[in-house]
Amino acid sequence: MTAATIKRWLAELGVAAGAEVDRDGIVAWDLALDGRTRRDLRVTLILDPALGAIVWAHLAPPLLDGLRKGYRTLLRWNDEFPLVKFSIADDGRPIAAVEIPSRWLDENELGLALARVAGVADRVFEETRGWLWIGGRVPDGYAARPVRTEALLDRFAPQLGELVADPAHLSDPAGAPVEA
Repeated sequence: MTAATIKRWLAELGVAAGAEVDRDGIVAWDLALDGRTRRDLRVTLILDPALGAIVWAHLAPPLLDGLRKGYRTLLRWNDEFPLVKFSIADDGRPIAAVEIPSRWLDENELGLALARVAGVADRVFEETRGWLWIGGRVPDGYAARPVRTEALLDRFAPQLGELVADPAHLSDPAGAPVEA
C-alpha cells in the first residue's frame, strides 16, 4: 500500500486531501467531510503500510474536566457504534476512529470508513451541539451549506444501515426532525 494509492482513492471518492505529512514511512492527510447533518468534520487519515489505515475525526473541541457526562456519552457510543472507537485525544478533544487492517485496505474499505465517520457524526449531532457551539446554537446558514462529500455518502449509504436505518435519530442542523 502506498500514499499515492490512497491519494488516488480519495480523489476517486470525491474527497479532497489536504497536505501530506510523511514521518518514517507513516503518511497522514487532513480531510474535511460533510455529513448530511454535520458539516466540515475534521478527519485525519493515517496510513502505516505495514499495519493499515486509521480514519479518525475530532467530534468537538476539548471537553473541560467538569464534563463527566461527556465522557460517559463517549463510552455509551462505544457500545452503540461497534465499528467506531470513541476516545479523548491528548488535548482533550473527543474523537471517533475507524481502523482498517492492511489486509482489508482498499478503496471501498477506505470510502466506507470515511462515510461511517461522517454518518456517526450525523447521528451524534444533537448530543454534540453543546460541545460545538455555546448554548448548542447552530450558526445561521449552517444547514444551507452544501454537502461537499454527498457522492461519498450516497455511494456507501446501503452499507451503513446501522447509521441510517432509524431516521428518528436524524435531524437537520437547525434541530428539526428529518422527514422519513
